[in-house]
Amino acid sequence: MRYGFFDDENKEYVITNPQTPEPWSNYLGSVEYGAIVTNNAGGYSFYRSGGKGRFIRMHFNTILKDQPGKFLYFRDRDAGDIWSASWQPVGVPLEDYTTECRHGTAYTSIKSNYKHIESKVTFFVPLNQHYEVWRVSLTNRDSVRRKLSAFTYVEYSGSWSALDDLLNIQYTQYTTIMAVKDGIIDHGTNVNIPPMPDNFDEKDQGRHTFMALAGAPVTNWDTDRERFVGKYRTYKNPIAVESGTCSGSLAYGDNACGSLQTDIDLEPGESKDFLVLVGVGRADAEGQQIRGKYQDIKKADQELNELKQAWHHHLARFTVQTPDQQLNSTVNVWGMYNNLITYSWSRAVSLVYTGVDRDGLGYRDTVQDFIGVVHSIPEQVGERLKLMITGQLSNGAALPVVYPTRHKPGQEAAPHDDEYRSDDSMWLFYAIPDYVKETGDMDFYNKVLPYADRGEDTVFRHMKRAIEFTLEHSGEHGLPLGLKADWNDCVRFGKTGESAFVAMQLRLALSVYVDVAERLGEASEVEWGQTRLEKLDDAIQKHVWDGEWFLRGYGENHARYGGHENKEGSLFLNPQVWAVMGGAASPEQAESAMNAVHERLATRYGLMICDPPFTREDHTIMRAQLMNPGNKENGGIFIHTQGWAVIAETLLGHGDRAYEYLRDYLPAAYNDHADVREVEPYVVCQSTHSRHSPKEGTSRLPWLSGSAAWTYYALTRYILGVRPDYDALVIDPCIPCKWDAFTVTREFRGCSFHISVDNSARVQRGVKSLIVNGKALDGTRIPAAEFESENKVEVILG
Repeated sequence: MRYGFFDDENKEYVITNPQTPEPWSNYLGSVEYGAIVTNNAGGYSFYRSGGKGRFIRMHFNTILKDQPGKFLYFRDRDAGDIWSASWQPVGVPLEDYTTECRHGTAYTSIKSNYKHIESKVTFFVPLNQHYEVWRVSLTNRDSVRRKLSAFTYVEYSGSWSALDDLLNIQYTQYTTIMAVKDGIIDHGTNVNIPPMPDNFDEKDQGRHTFMALAGAPVTNWDTDRERFVGKYRTYKNPIAVESGTCSGSLAYGDNACGSLQTDIDLEPGESKDFLVLVGVGRADAEGQQIRGKYQDIKKADQELNELKQAWHHHLARFTVQTPDQQLNSTVNVWGMYNNLITYSWSRAVSLVYTGVDRDGLGYRDTVQDFIGVVHSIPEQVGERLKLMITGQLSNGAALPVVYPTRHKPGQEAAPHDDEYRSDDSMWLFYAIPDYVKETGDMDFYNKVLPYADRGEDTVFRHMKRAIEFTLEHSGEHGLPLGLKADWNDCVRFGKTGESAFVAMQLRLALSVYVDVAERLGEASEVEWGQTRLEKLDDAIQKHVWDGEWFLRGYGENHARYGGHENKEGSLFLNPQVWAVMGGAASPEQAESAMNAVHERLATRYGLMICDPPFTREDHTIMRAQLMNPGNKENGGIFIHTQGWAVIAETLLGHGDRAYEYLRDYLPAAYNDHADVREVEPYVVCQSTHSRHSPKEGTSRLPWLSGSAAWTYYALTRYILGVRPDYDALVIDPCIPCKWDAFTVTREFRGCSFHISVDNSARVQRGVKSLIVNGKALDGTRIPAAEFESENKVEVILG
């Protein structure tokens, strides 16, 4: 079933049926002030952190998964009829109510019509501001005068600490105090303790947020949730709205809300606009100042246009036109936007991530996220990459999480040995070279940065320490130890067990290190890396190759996993694709392993992470069986891994198969079957139920996932084949043979490249001709010496 469509011209996804299988959400704001809003106006707001700065409440995993929210109620004062600007929470019959939600780049507009009253509410956060705007327009499409009342509603947190607000109710019921000053609601928490602006992580300090109206008079208000909603009522029928007036309540502890009432009369055909302003600060300071800024509410329209232009500028750095319109929507709008949001908020704030257990920047997550956005925001990536490198410890391992609000390089305590994960620092060998290749800043390798705990080194030496840590933590077969986890948190090879997956990562890391050392003229480091690379290759061939595919690893009990003899989990995806990506597999091994993947792991919804699922294995090692068979790590379709398989197949020249794998899980491909996938068809998700589940095809945990970066990276750099190198731009597509042509526009180092690819020969890979600005070049590389400000690139495959 279809619930909406892609409007690529306006860079929006349009939802025309509000009864989506799950709430379909969007993000507002920046890493300073953020918010989530769904197609039915559910969601919440937060400042700097979803776990320590959430000031608007969210009830997670309830029957309606996106409530409360940013609600706007309407009441006809003559008829007594009530409805909401979004279909929910009132939920009037859809035969009487039409609605359209447009999710755009950091804004959402909901337009509705009920009994001849048309409303449009646009939610956005102006650039670089710490408040949000709800721009409201009401129009009377009736032939008679209509007298209306409008009521805003948000539910405030009792504490900015999400954990306290959710669980420590015996405390938070006594810490909120509400006031209304000059018609502006002031939401105060812990106000009897001074504010501590230099210590954001201290939860027990005085804090304020405000709600104001601009362009409409305040008739009344409520700030006590129970007074506004009423006893034994719900958000569907608040007593204040149903009775027609707020009561002027002021919450003193317990549960606070923000509702401002305004009465509006509309003549036939008349429209009136006003703004709802919600943000951080005191009502009598920031609130008054910001309300005064919008004496002319056209200021909000100007700021919305500026917001769109800023985001569209990021998207314009890579655009494509292919025969696949759903792929075009992904590359040109939603893939990049999804990456930018994931980069901004890591795994901390969504309708699933509560910010309680995933606050901060997870090391391996964040370092992977860079590869999805480096071409769009290279300066910001450079700064955060430096932050994450300073999250590496002097022993070469990494802090599990870097907290930007309190990170102190050189002074951080090292975690206990049991907390180290074997893959953390290995992701640097994608992120660092990618940044340098994008920017051309080879001096970055020589930049001196501190370690998290003590000492400092060049970035190049940081890379070496990452390799040394992994080599120093190797087992009896010469393979890296699994430690606490090796990307898969449900595989526990432990202190003496060994991970074949990390062995493949280490091989890539050594290859990258040798290459960088050569470029830096570090001859002794080239020899050092090459010697260890050869030794590792020998160990992989002797102890990981299992005849047709590669093992997953060795347990602390010395058992082999991921091999022919295993009745459960006899084939794992990760080592096969990384053997190709990291270069460990011979050509024959690569073909054999990837054929096994295709035969045993491929489904119509994506590749399973392993097969068969686990039900009887040693649960201390294969923790995957905590999950139901066919879910997540236990034989589910873990979307993070899909991009790796796409890359591996393109490296083998298999454009048809790479494209098949991409289409099997591409969100946009499910727009007409959204009732199967259920989550948003415009962004990636974390996992999908596989054929071992009775809910095959159902997907969960959208938006914030490593799937975003690897999908976009695989699609743009390996299928479309446009990728940066240190001294060139590479054009090397690997596409389905049915494509006859496609075009790409790519911004790179201040130059524009307009690339047209002709595949009249109907091949999957192979550049026959490369012409740049009228000059024929050999191979697939456009050397930097050939760059002009505007470049016309003609590619013929054959």
